[in-house]
Amino acid sequence: MGTGRLEAFSDGVLAIIITIMVLELKVPHDASLAALSELWPVFLSYVLSFTYVGIYWNNHHHMMHVSRSVTGDILWANLHLLFWLSLLPFTTGWMGENHFERLPTILYGLNLLLCAIAYYILEQRLIAGEGKDSALARAVGKDAKGKISPVLYMAGIAGSWFVGPWLGLLFFAGTAAMWLVPDTRIERQINN
Repeated sequence: MGTGRLEAFSDGVLAIIITIMVLELKVPHDASLAALSELWPVFLSYVLSFTYVGIYWNNHHHMMHVSRSVTGDILWANLHLLFWLSLLPFTTGWMGENHFERLPTILYGLNLLLCAIAYYILEQRLIAGEGKDSALARAVGKDAKGKISPVLYMAGIAGSWFVGPWLGLLFFAGTAAMWLVPDTRIERQINN
């Protein structure tokens, strides 16, 4: 079957995830800047997670654009990815509400790690279905960013545990920044 339904379903789930995350931003009952400034941890965690959901949405879209068809195992791999992404509102909210304490930040990092693993599994299932000479396989190539990301998440988890949550957040934000740099591998394959 084609990729259209999988893309549409994934787009809908990702839109709901973003909606749930923004609902964690509670409106202050006071009209002062002091009341607004108390929301900075929740807002900062929202910005980081919104960025991650945007990165996954963008990369998922590109990956599906060069894929011709999906199979049952690809549908399950996609649901696996959506499951871990759907937990981001919870881990984001817990981390922000608790002002980036150690355990919530570690759980957030673990959530990011599991999202990355699930994305890799989906990518590999698509490559297996399309073939090793497919446009997706050529575009992914050695996938340096995809391989280094889980290592950075693990470093962030360890840094949060042994040093402090601020170190984990640096790793998580740095990994997101790395993915914000436009990746033209798939676009080059489309234009070839």
